[in-house]
Amino acid sequence: MTKSIPKASADMSAKLPYGEFKQLLMDPDVPDSEIAGYLTGRPPESGPFDPRIVPKVDMTPEGDFDVESAIRWGNAIARWRRQARFERRLAIGEKKPVLVSEGDSWFQFPFLIEDVIDQLGPDFLIWSLDAAGDTIDNMVNRNPEYMQGLVKQKANGVAGFLFSAAGNDVIGEDLMGEPVLGRLLKQHSPGKDAAWHIDNAQLATILTTLQDDYAKVVSTIRRDASFVALPIFVHGYDYAVPGGFPGDRRRPVYAKQDEWLGGPMKKKGIVDPGLQRDIIRILIDALYDTLSRVAGKSSSTHVHVVDVRGTLALGEWADEIHGTSAGFEKVAGRFRSVINKAIR
Repeated sequence: MTKSIPKASADMSAKLPYGEFKQLLMDPDVPDSEIAGYLTGRPPESGPFDPRIVPKVDMTPEGDFDVESAIRWGNAIARWRRQARFERRLAIGEKKPVLVSEGDSWFQFPFLIEDVIDQLGPDFLIWSLDAAGDTIDNMVNRNPEYMQGLVKQKANGVAGFLFSAAGNDVIGEDLMGEPVLGRLLKQHSPGKDAAWHIDNAQLATILTTLQDDYAKVVSTIRRDASFVALPIFVHGYDYAVPGGFPGDRRRPVYAKQDEWLGGPMKKKGIVDPGLQRDIIRILIDALYDTLSRVAGKSSSTHVHVVDVRGTLALGEWADEIHGTSAGFEKVAGRFRSVINKAIR
């Protein structure tokens, strides 16, 4: 029987009742893209790697409780749906390599964008522990889940581990919700280049912490005899594009156009779009250098840095730091190539 799926209408005056919307949410067979039409963002509550989304349906007290009682409602629902689909695909005997993923909004951007893990889904069975807004400190030190996930998937022959972290530490927000760029950048000085505007001492402190946390993940995984050669895949993002420049067409429903990069740079007097982008390039390159030190020689460490720099064209950025669905499809292509070579 063909499932009847209500379509999101441009006329939202005829809103879907929350009960029917919840039925869609709780059915993993309903595509995320169908659900996305009933969602919108909450810009004041969204962070750079933490888009907050809520239903735009006819809410009930039950619905209000569901949404408000979950710290990150979208993350919780998206994770449950992914894991339910994973279990169902295993149950019907689908034969694809099994991976475990732990990461931020590049690996889980709930519903509104088909992120990297969504794009890799057809080719792999991925046990997703990802959550938009998750920080490397939480993933590694405060609430580590990755080992539980890997151990859980031993019986299914887990073939690799995907890890996406550090975005908030370099181009996101600190624990107080303040842009990291506010600490990383000096006040603008006319005639000085991009490198001059970066506080190298602050950057070094951040990168040292990141290197230690990544090394901790690798060493923790390697302590399990089953995972001494398990391929680990990491990345350092693409060259993000600060928003708010003339002609910027990005209009995310969950954030201001220049909220995370362009705005903080302007507060430092750095307003030239070319200079802004050059600064971001230096920061992203520094992150990749750090990851390369962690990885060493992949042939012996089995840690693979997936280099996605230069993947996204300007029109393939949904906001200052996330790709569009089409953009993330290109990023996933880089991952797919590296993964397939490593797990053969």
